[in-house]
Amino acid sequence: MKKLIIAAALAASTLAVQAKDIVDTAVAAGNFKTLATALQAAGLIETLKGKGPFTVFAPTDAAFAKVPKADLDALLKDKAKLTAVLTYHVVPGKVMAKDVKAGMVKTVQGSDITVSTTGGVMVNNAKVTSTDIVADNGVIHVIDTVIMPK
Repeated sequence: MKKLIIAAALAASTLAVQAKDIVDTAVAAGNFKTLATALQAAGLIETLKGKGPFTVFAPTDAAFAKVPKADLDALLKDKAKLTAVLTYHVVPGKVMAKDVKAGMVKTVQGSDITVSTTGGVMVNNAKVTSTDIVADNGVIHVIDTVIMPK
């Protein structure tokens, strides 16, 4: 019994140490390097390290690779446009996969995204490929395409 209590205490302390915000969680995943670079360029690191909660539809490096290089380079140099694109990927609150409903959803950027749930979850034209990557200030859902506000 005593060993069980010690093991439980060690597990709990390990979980507390591993708790990370949205940015740290994405960086640790290893496939969001371009997103991390873009967040840095837009000055949004501190925001997504903030209290939240946030739901982030995070494009992978492969998703960013679909954007023509010249367009991506121009976007990374235009802080206002970059901020608009990145905040378009963020929804206020913590929405877990089981709570996702089809329809229009207001983003932090101010525009709506269209969520569909037929044959898998889509956000506009991006497919959700992984869900419920929990951070201490929200959740990340991985998408395969960078979505652009209209």
